Amino acid sequence: MADFLKFIKSSLPIYDGHKGEVLLDDFKARLAKQNDLTFLKGLFASSSPSDPLPQLLMAVFSASSYLTRLIFTTPSHLQTILQSGPQECLDHFISELQESVAQHTAHQHSLEQAEMMRVLRIFKQKIALLTALADCAGCWDVIEATAALTKAADAAVQSTLQYLFSNAQHAGDVLSSNVQCPEHGSGYFVLGMGKYGAHELNYSSDIDLIIFYDLNRASLRPGLEPSVFFVKLTRQLAKLLQERTSDGYVFRVDLRLRPDPGSTQVAISTHSALFYYETSGQNWERAAYIKARLVAGDEIAGQNFLQQLLPFVWRKYLDYVAIAEVHSMKRQLHVFKGHSKIAVAGHNIKLGRGGIREIEFFVQTQQLIAAGRHADLRLSKTLDALDQLVKKNWINENVSKHLREAYLFLRHVEHRLQMLADEQTHTLPKSEDDLQRIACFSGFLTYDDFAKQLMHYLQSVEKHYAQLFENLPEAQSDAHQFDIPILNQNDKSISHKVIEKLKNVGFAEPEKAIHIIRGWHTSKYPAMRSEKVRQRLIEFQPVLIEALSKTVMPDQALISFDRFLGNLPAGLQLFSLLKNNSGILQLIAEIMGTAPRLAAFLSRYTYVLDILLDPDFFGPLPTNEELRELLNEQLANTNVYEEMLDTARYIGQEHAFIIGGRLLSQSISAQEASKAYSNLAENLIESLQDQVDIAIQEQYGQIQNGDVAVLSMGKLGGHEMTASSDLDIILIYDFDPSCVQSDGPKQISPAQYYSKFTQRLISALSVPTSTGGLYEVDMRLRPSGKSGPVATMMGSFENYQNTQAWTWEHMALTRARVISGTEPLRKKLNEVIKQVLCLPRDKGKIAQDICDMRRRIEHEKKTDNLWDLKHYRGGLIDLEFIVQYLQLIHAHKHPEVLDQNTMSALSKLQSASLIRQEHANSLISAGQLFHDFTQILRLCISTGYAPATAPEGLNALLVRYSQEPAIAQLEARLVEAMAEVQSIYNEIIGEGS
Repeated sequence: MADFLKFIKSSLPIYDGHKGEVLLDDFKARLAKQNDLTFLKGLFASSSPSDPLPQLLMAVFSASSYLTRLIFTTPSHLQTILQSGPQECLDHFISELQESVAQHTAHQHSLEQAEMMRVLRIFKQKIALLTALADCAGCWDVIEATAALTKAADAAVQSTLQYLFSNAQHAGDVLSSNVQCPEHGSGYFVLGMGKYGAHELNYSSDIDLIIFYDLNRASLRPGLEPSVFFVKLTRQLAKLLQERTSDGYVFRVDLRLRPDPGSTQVAISTHSALFYYETSGQNWERAAYIKARLVAGDEIAGQNFLQQLLPFVWRKYLDYVAIAEVHSMKRQLHVFKGHSKIAVAGHNIKLGRGGIREIEFFVQTQQLIAAGRHADLRLSKTLDALDQLVKKNWINENVSKHLREAYLFLRHVEHRLQMLADEQTHTLPKSEDDLQRIACFSGFLTYDDFAKQLMHYLQSVEKHYAQLFENLPEAQSDAHQFDIPILNQNDKSISHKVIEKLKNVGFAEPEKAIHIIRGWHTSKYPAMRSEKVRQRLIEFQPVLIEALSKTVMPDQALISFDRFLGNLPAGLQLFSLLKNNSGILQLIAEIMGTAPRLAAFLSRYTYVLDILLDPDFFGPLPTNEELRELLNEQLANTNVYEEMLDTARYIGQEHAFIIGGRLLSQSISAQEASKAYSNLAENLIESLQDQVDIAIQEQYGQIQNGDVAVLSMGKLGGHEMTASSDLDIILIYDFDPSCVQSDGPKQISPAQYYSKFTQRLISALSVPTSTGGLYEVDMRLRPSGKSGPVATMMGSFENYQNTQAWTWEHMALTRARVISGTEPLRKKLNEVIKQVLCLPRDKGKIAQDICDMRRRIEHEKKTDNLWDLKHYRGGLIDLEFIVQYLQLIHAHKHPEVLDQNTMSALSKLQSASLIRQEHANSLISAGQLFHDFTQILRLCISTGYAPATAPEGLNALLVRYSQEPAIAQLEARLVEAMAEVQSIYNEIIGEGS
């Protein structure tokens, strides 16, 4: 029996027995056709279906497409793994890699870059298969698996660096007497951060690196600028590791944890870095360095640098400033992420409640506060630090035991999730089949058993996380600065100290703010006429002002809250609520200062408070069916047309507020908000169309066999609407050709009939009433644009699209979606759209038309603002043009790639192999980034955004959504994404400018 099989300690339940058996038989049949692999063939010849190896492979084949592909593509790797023990095999694979590079540096043979990339990627394939099999078979536990992945990453980074320095030495750029390892003594070194630094890499993890060079130790050719050389070398290092080839990739590399990544190069001098950390370093960077580890390069330079950073990372005394920040971080996580409920389906086991991040946060924050005095708490590994916290009496043993068990279980599930398709995911699937798959692949016979265990651990972590600061010293709050001096009505003077404090925390007009706040304590507002109410306001007012000061626009937030207060019929219930619920207080403050559209609505319609008090405010959003039922019921109960319009606006505004509030609180994602805004608009259109139809028939009767459909375009068509999106729609009608007029009291022609119908529907959607408006309606995408009729006959639409439409109109048609009308008309319209989009097209002409269009947009809308996410080169326009171009040129042979949603269309193009894997991955990542930020910015502001001049609150909101540590890292990520999109655009379509 092979050594590997001796280490198997457990067997996995097989998710799909039939699939597992078929694939196993297929694999054995393929083996039989090969002349080598004698050892592997022998294993199967001597085993029965119930033996450990067939059982393991069937479990893997039935669950993981990625591992199945690895095994089928290169069965020799499986044979090598099974011939030895897991640890011995790991060491063997690493030695192979090191030997390849050592031979290159010793001039025994020369590795070209493409060959080096292949060597690295084959190494990664071997490691990925070994780790997965050792993990699934119970040969390695979670800690052993993460240690193996980290050891492999070290070997890859070190070998790549050795290769690059050897090339530079051969070229005469590096002057080193060390032939074998010229990077030693070079002054250049690589720090591993995060899970990589802590030897805790997950199965499909990035590696977080920060790269420095010590000018005093650099030995380069005279005249060679160190910064230029080391930056170029770093870019080569990242390329060799992360660029996708036909053999895949090694590790995705993230360099954004470096100081101020938006304005610094990818490699930084130690002198500059130390100056930055001494003068501008932030607490999140202190926390990051808890896990920092030298992984490659000049060991002396690296250790010297880490030693010099010790005073920055570890404060000598108990850090009250850090405690205040930790309190703030914890509050923000609860306010903005905390409303999501613990669940199984769709739960993020890393970032969600009770997840891995909460365990890591639990440990790291206490290290940050206490390890300045207790050096033995300075441990990078999460579980080691947990043990030490028990020894130092910071936590009790029972808490440590619970968190350890939960950590091991969640990391175990995280690995199995990522092994399914080699995706860097932490989110459990939502469908029953996929949940059963991950349950089996995680070692459970049934989904119920898996869900029960998972819920147990998530709830345990949530409980301990909630108690995180119970025994810590209280951080001082600055809220008291806003109390007595501005409440004393007998003192008409304004304290200069209070003015300065209000100004320092963000109020542009502190005197006006004081005047507003003093006004609350008079009886000018109905809600403030009771002494009891005014007393209750005094109790929580300092915290309220502090919360408002932290918003995007404190002055606007205060004015909005004042308007809101003035419209309240009574205040006791509100003030009691806010005094006892900091989460709702922070959410209201955030709305007032961050999202003017929501603030205006809350100020005008105080009934929304009832929504905030409803426990379901942060529950599941209503389904399409629930929305339609609500609209039909409410609209049917109205007596007059104007009342119907008011009711529609009431429902639409209320649900838009719910979506916006939940988006701000991060209890739904930006993607979910896009879908929710679009579903809301779609249901309002359909319901109002029904009401308009009734009103039109009362006046003009009916058109024989007449029907009308609404064709949604743009963001509505693609399910990508934001809080401020208008409606791009086209109305298409059809009727009996023999009909010449309607049959009602007033008889008009079909063209007039549907023109009036369309105008009435546009009015129903857009005209403001006493309760406000719903949407702006844009019909410029209809045939002939502004000059054409507002409604289009079915035959005319078909003829126009087939004979007259421009390329840009067909691009727009890729996002067309029928959202109303009878089934026959819907079907006919969908068939016409599909037929038009599936016409054969001249790739060159389409590319040229798109390039011409992009040049015109560039001429008219050129911008140097990176945050103009739509028009900036490499932004949304370029990304959408790529997808629309690929759909148009391929749909005649691959109609399955048609999809109105940009991200879904990209996925379909990827599945059809019509776009390179690495391009699809880059575009999907960038598209998600652009759409997320667009949602936030459209919700919060109506003008352009620039981080340097934007209020801190909006920057913080974007940072929270991006999960980056700071705005600088976020901008660096955006620059990188846009550059990648523009590069792909130029490669696929053309230069375009």
